[in-house]
Amino acid sequence: MWTINRWTNTTPTAIRWIIIVLLLCGMGTFSYAQYSDSSKLRISLLTCSPGEELYSTFGHTAIRITDSTLQSDLVFNYGTFDFEDPSFYLKFVRGKLLYFLSSESYADFAYYYRMTNRSITEQVLVLDPSEKYALRNALIENLQERNKFYRYDFFFDNCTTRPLGLLKKYRASLPALPDMMPAGTTFRQAIHQYLDQQGMDWSKFGIDLLLASPTDAVMKPGESQFLPENLLKSLDAIQQRQAVYVSRATLAPYQAVAPAALWFTPLKAMIALALFTGGLIWIGHRSTRLQLLATGWENMLWFSMGLLGIVFVFMWTATDHAMCRNNFNLLWAWPTHVIWPFVRQRNANWVRWYRFVYLMVIGITLISWYWLPQQLAIPLIPVLLLLAALMWRDRPSQPIR
Repeated sequence: MWTINRWTNTTPTAIRWIIIVLLLCGMGTFSYAQYSDSSKLRISLLTCSPGEELYSTFGHTAIRITDSTLQSDLVFNYGTFDFEDPSFYLKFVRGKLLYFLSSESYADFAYYYRMTNRSITEQVLVLDPSEKYALRNALIENLQERNKFYRYDFFFDNCTTRPLGLLKKYRASLPALPDMMPAGTTFRQAIHQYLDQQGMDWSKFGIDLLLASPTDAVMKPGESQFLPENLLKSLDAIQQRQAVYVSRATLAPYQAVAPAALWFTPLKAMIALALFTGGLIWIGHRSTRLQLLATGWENMLWFSMGLLGIVFVFMWTATDHAMCRNNFNLLWAWPTHVIWPFVRQRNANWVRWYRFVYLMVIGITLISWYWLPQQLAIPLIPVLLLLAALMWRDRPSQPIR
């Protein structure tokens, strides 16, 4: 057997040194091939923690490119929109607001997140020089005025899915990203998780009113990465099997602050609304001075329900928000309720039919609450019971013909 001792004792000194030098050079060449990078580019994925404002509740993702040759350190951000647009609110409501890719220095980017007490986690990506150049060139090309705008979609085309798409395109042999939420999780359940963590009960209630049945679809494999933290965790999970990043670091730590305890929750508010309305109407029937107030309050309530129904129909039919279509909240918020205050005291047969059908629909909705294709907000239950009670109270003694 060839041993080190035998090789040392039988091989001339000069030859031994030549072999050692060649081995060391070979080792150096191997090391250089693995770890050296002539591109002088360092590309990172930045994941920012959620903020206090609704638009920042779900966090943010950006791409950082550090070029040691040009001495530049830039962040490319797909989550930019123009507040100065005179039609900003109309475009936002109708789902026609264009987001765009922008760039800024890392120092400015980090300053904002430190000032708002939001962390930044950096994952320095494993990319070979050609992949780095291709990804950087793609971002530069997308910065051009003709290319930078895109139609934002919260679930399928946002500030996180765009960087992920670039990573999938320019990083060879990227493994499939594992889902970080249990199988069978819906889009609504995914966003509820974030809203609950932030204690944003009222935002959750409003979102549940506007986001309709498509939001209750079960996420397909890979779709949970629309949330920044899920993408971060997916890369962490892959890292255990195959290196996808060189290093991971928290660049902007934050002071964890527990969300303020919210006493007046939507459920309590809706219960209070039902009790107040019932009490006011009960007192109004026994006091002539309060009867006009009670009638006015009830009419305003019905009119408000009708306006809400019109909003649901508008978001369904007149906007590009796909997740607002097929809204089952229209089972109780009928747009025709806007005229109900003016006709509810009439004795016409169609009024009696309107009342009967509405009571039937409310009853079926409550009975089938947990089997509906759309998850309705629990705080709505007191509201539906109140509306049913008001509609039942107004029923005439004559039968429907």
